[in-house]
Amino acid sequence: MPDRQSTNDSNPFAPPPEGQPDQPWQPRLPEGSQGSDDGSGSGPGWSSSQPGRSSDGFGGRPERSPGGQGGGPGGPGGPGGGPDGQGPGLRWDPTDPAQRRARYAVLSGMWAFFFAFFVQEVALLLGALGAYWAISALRTRTKTPEAAEGADGPPSPAQVVAAATANRAKQTAAISGLVASALALMIVASGFLVHLVYRDFYECRADALTKESQLACNDLLPKPLQDTLGVRE
Repeated sequence: MPDRQSTNDSNPFAPPPEGQPDQPWQPRLPEGSQGSDDGSGSGPGWSSSQPGRSSDGFGGRPERSPGGQGGGPGGPGGPGGGPDGQGPGLRWDPTDPAQRRARYAVLSGMWAFFFAFFVQEVALLLGALGAYWAISALRTRTKTPEAAEGADGPPSPAQVVAAATANRAKQTAAISGLVASALALMIVASGFLVHLVYRDFYECRADALTKESQLACNDLLPKPLQDTLGVRE
């Protein structure tokens, strides 16, 4: 039968020896180890069988900035941080009306271009909205670090870079939405113009009751357009 004392030493979940007073829990360190956490992997709670921390900082504690904020990717000091930290910040600010209108212009322009080939009434509405939002976004200035509320002193280089990046993103989105909306409006306008110029043909085709009478309406179109707009056999 194995000795109870040796069993307790090898089993970390074994009860304390009989007659020993209650003590607060603390990790059991191997003999000869230090009780300080010096980053080498021999601190409290670190098993001797586990590898130590690597030289590149993996496995170590996260460093904190002087202001007490974390410096990770999501914090103010990381790559995804805002203008108040050291990171470049977001590519666009959802609270900026100019940048929101630029995004609205892109979405409206794309959908207007899509509907221009199927439902021209919807394309006309979306194209007009996209053009309005795009022009409004281009005419509105993006928020600058100098205009930020409660800004003390000159803006930092990170804030200037974040503002310039947001301004370029806004202009790109607004111009893309304006081009897509303009193309959709041109397609819709060309369709309305064709219906206006060749109104006799469309009225004849709508009033025709038989296939032969519809084919006879093709004579109201010029020869080059009969194969494109005319009634096919």
